[in-house]
Amino acid sequence: MRLGSGTFAACCVAIEVLGVAIFLRGFFPAPVRSSSSTEHRAELPAPEPSAGATSNWTERPSPLFSKVVIVLVDALRDDFVFGSKGVRFMPYTTHLVEEGASHSFVAEAKPPTVTMPRIKALMTGSLPGFIDIVRNLNSPVLLEDNVIGQAKAAGKRMIFYGDETWVKLFPKHFVEYDGTTSFFVSDYTEVDNNVTRHLDKVLKRGDWDVLILHYLGLDHIGHVSGPSSPLIGHKLSEMDNVLMKIHTSLLAKERDSVLPSLLVLCGDHGMSETGGHGASSAGEVNTPLILISSAFQRKPGGIRRPQRVQQTDLAATLAIGLGLPIPKDSVGSLLFPVVEGKPMREQLRFLHLNTVQLSKLLQENVPSYEKDPGFEQFKMSERLHGNWVRLYLEENRSEVLVNLGTKVIRQYLDALRTLSVSLSTQVAQYDVYSMVVGAVMVLENPARPHSKWSELELLIVFGTLGHVLSLGGSSFVEEEHQTWYFLVNTLCLALSQEICRNYFLEDDDEPPHRFPMEQGFDCAAPALQDWRGYCVPRPDRVCKRRLPSAVPGGLERWMVLASPWLILACCRLLRSLNQTGVQWAHLPDLGHWLTSSDHKAELSALAALSLLVVFVLAQRGCSPVSKGALALGLLGVYCYRVAVGNVLFPWRPDSKDISKGIIEARFVYVFVLGILFTGTKDLLKSQVLAADFKTKTVGLWEIFSGLVLLAALLSRPHNLPVLASSLLIQTVMTSFIWKPLQHSTAEITVMHYWFGQAFFYFQGNSNNIATVDISAGFVGFDAYVETPAMLLTAFATYVGPLLWACHLVHFLSSERSSSTALSHACFCYALICSVPVAVYIVLVSSLRYHLFIWSVFSPKLLYEGMHLLVTAAVCAFFTAMDRTSITTS
Repeated sequence: MRLGSGTFAACCVAIEVLGVAIFLRGFFPAPVRSSSSTEHRAELPAPEPSAGATSNWTERPSPLFSKVVIVLVDALRDDFVFGSKGVRFMPYTTHLVEEGASHSFVAEAKPPTVTMPRIKALMTGSLPGFIDIVRNLNSPVLLEDNVIGQAKAAGKRMIFYGDETWVKLFPKHFVEYDGTTSFFVSDYTEVDNNVTRHLDKVLKRGDWDVLILHYLGLDHIGHVSGPSSPLIGHKLSEMDNVLMKIHTSLLAKERDSVLPSLLVLCGDHGMSETGGHGASSAGEVNTPLILISSAFQRKPGGIRRPQRVQQTDLAATLAIGLGLPIPKDSVGSLLFPVVEGKPMREQLRFLHLNTVQLSKLLQENVPSYEKDPGFEQFKMSERLHGNWVRLYLEENRSEVLVNLGTKVIRQYLDALRTLSVSLSTQVAQYDVYSMVVGAVMVLENPARPHSKWSELELLIVFGTLGHVLSLGGSSFVEEEHQTWYFLVNTLCLALSQEICRNYFLEDDDEPPHRFPMEQGFDCAAPALQDWRGYCVPRPDRVCKRRLPSAVPGGLERWMVLASPWLILACCRLLRSLNQTGVQWAHLPDLGHWLTSSDHKAELSALAALSLLVVFVLAQRGCSPVSKGALALGLLGVYCYRVAVGNVLFPWRPDSKDISKGIIEARFVYVFVLGILFTGTKDLLKSQVLAADFKTKTVGLWEIFSGLVLLAALLSRPHNLPVLASSLLIQTVMTSFIWKPLQHSTAEITVMHYWFGQAFFYFQGNSNNIATVDISAGFVGFDAYVETPAMLLTAFATYVGPLLWACHLVHFLSSERSSSTALSHACFCYALICSVPVAVYIVLVSSLRYHLFIWSVFSPKLLYEGMHLLVTAAVCAFFTAMDRTSITTS
C-alpha cells in the first residue's frame, strides 16, 4: 500500500522528534565531575604544608558555628534587598547589612536560573547541566557529593521546611521536614505560612544543627503579577519579620553555646522584568547572599557595596563553617570574610584545603592541568605556606611572619579565583555519537520537485530561507520575534500588491497567471501534483481548466483591497502590547500599563470587549448548543479573572475579595470539554454518514472553538486582545484573501504557519525560558498535578501556532473540493517546520563552544525541540482528518 504525502510527512516528523531527543541527549553534556566515589567516607584531609618541619595539625579544622540556619527566599533579586525596596520593606535586614555583624554579597547564579539546578549549585558547589531545566519539573535524587550528605554522614541533625524539591533531592536526610509544592504558583500565602508555622516550635528546641527554610511566595507573586506588583512589598516585609525572629532567637540561644550561630539569607535565582526566570538577564542571575553571625565584627559607620561572588561559593563556605569536607565537585571558593577574623594559621589552613580540593578536580578533568595558571599559582602558594608554617613552628612571631602570611593569603585567593574560573569554564565532553545519530535522523527530510515559482511563492521561499539562516546569530535568536514581524508585514504588502494587480489592474479577459489544482485542474494522478498542490502539466495528458471565481464587486471589492492593511494595523497594535526578546524587553509596553493597579478599569473594559469579539467570531460555525456553551464559558472566563483580582465587575469597582478562582475555572473547563466532546461526536458521525459533509465541518469548527475557549481561560487578561485579533485576522483572510485570490494549498499553509509563529511572539513569548508562563498550568487546581500542569502550560505557550493550525484544517476541509488538500497541507507544514530544526541542529553543533551557547542557543534548542513535538501532534491531526476525508469520499 502506498503512503500518501501527508501520512509520509507525519511519519517523518515523528522520526525527527526521536532524532532531536537523541541529539539533545548528546548535546547537553554532564558538567565537570570528580571521578572519586561519592560515598561519604572518613577521608583524611590534606596535610598542612610545612617545608621540611613537622606540623602538628593533621586533623580537619573544628567547626566555626554551632548551628546554621539557611533562609532561602525563592526568586529574591539583589535589588529587593540592597535597593530601595529593601530600605522600605526590609528595615531589619537593611540594618544588619549596613551596621550589623554580617557580610553581604551579590551571588551570581548561572543559567538555567530555575530552582532545582540552583539548589544543587548551592549545596554541591558545582555547575549543574543545562538539561536540569527539564528535570526541574521532577527532581531526581542528588547523587553528587554535597553539604547535606556530608552533614548527615557527620551525624548532624537537619530540619527542613518549604519547597519539596529539597525532599526529593535529599531523601532521608532530614530528621524532620514539611514539604510544599513549588509549582502551584497562584498561592503565595499558604505556601509560606506552612513554613513559618513551624518556626516558634523549632527555635525553642536545641536538638538540631542545621535548619533550612525555603519560602516560595515571592516567586509565585512574580509569576502571576511581576516584580512591580504591590504584593512584592508585603512579601518582603513578611520575610524581614521572619529573619528578625530567627536572628533574635539565635542570639538568645548563644549565651549557652560555646560556638556562635550562622544565619544565611539567600535566593536561588532572581526574577526577570516580567516575573519569570530561567535565563540570564541581570534580574534573574543576581541574588543577595547575606551571612549573619556574632562571630563577625560589627561594621563601623558607612555603607559598603556588596562584593560580587559566585553562587557556588556558598557550598565551600558552609562546609568549612560546619567542619565538613568540601564537596568533591565544588568549583566554588571560600568566602574569605567569614574566616578573616580567625588566627592567621587557621585562615591559611582553610584556604589550603579549598585550593587542594579545586586542584584535584582540575587534575581529574584537564589533561594538561600542570600548565593551568591556577595550578601554578596553587603550587606557589603551597610552597610559601610551607615556609610560613616552618617559621611559625620555630615560634617566630616577628613582623616578617605577619607580612609573609599576608602574602600567602593573597596568593591563595588569587589561586582560588583562577582555579574556580578554569573549572567553571571547562567544557565537558559532548556525546558526539548521539549528536551525529540525532542530526542524521533530523536531516533526512522529504523533498519533491516543483515547477515555476510565483512571486508570492518566492517571498515564502526566501523568507523561510532568511529566517533559517538568521538562527546562526545570537542576536537574531534573541530577537527572533522581529524576523516574524517583518515576514508577516511583508506578506501583507505582497498580498496587497497581488490584490491590486488581479482585481484593479488586470484585464478581465486575461487568463490568470497560475492555476490552483483544487479549482483549476481535474487531475487524478498523484504523480502530476507537486508539493504545493499544483497540477504539473504533461504533454501526454490533457487537463481541463475550470473558470475562475467571479471578481467581487462593490463594497466587497473594496474590502478585499483594504484587508491586508487592516491586518497590518492589527499586527502593529499587537507589537505594542508585549515587549519581548532581550534588547528591548525592559522598556514599558501597553501590557505593563494595563496590568498596573492604577489601570484595572481599563483592563477590565478591554478584556470584556475582547471576550465579546471572541464570541462573535468563534460562534459562527457552531451548533446552537455549542454557541450557548461558548457564551457561558467566556462569561466564566471573565468571572475567573474577577475572582483572582485581575479585572473588576462594573458594579463592584473596588472589590477586595480575591480568591484562587478554582470554582470559576472549573466551570469553564466543563464547557470546554462539552464543546470538544460535541465536535468529536460530529466528526465520528461524519465518518459513519459518508454524505454528511456539513457535520464534519461543524465538528471541526467546534473543536477549534473549544480550544479558543480554553485559550481565553489560560491567557493573561491583557493578552485577550491577542486572541481576539487572531480570530479577526483569520476571518478577514478567509473571506477576502484566500477565497477571492484562490491561493494554493501550500501558500495557505505557509501563511497559517507564519501567522502562528508571529502570534507566538505577540503573546509575549520569546526564546528566553523566563517567558514561559507556568501559572497557566494551575488554573482551576488547588494542588499541583504534574500531567495536567505540563499539558496546560504547553498549550498556553504554543496556543498561537496551535490555533492557526486547527483553523487551517477546518479551512481546507470546508473550502477545498480536492480530497488531497489536507495531505498536501500536512506535507508542506511538516517541511516548513522541519527545515529550521534540521539547520539549527547543524548550527548549534558548530557553535557548541560559543560564548552564548548556554544563555542563547541552548534555550532556543529546547524551544525548537518542543515546537517539533507540537508539529508532530498537528501532523497527526492532519493525517486523521485526511483519513476521514478518504473514508467519507
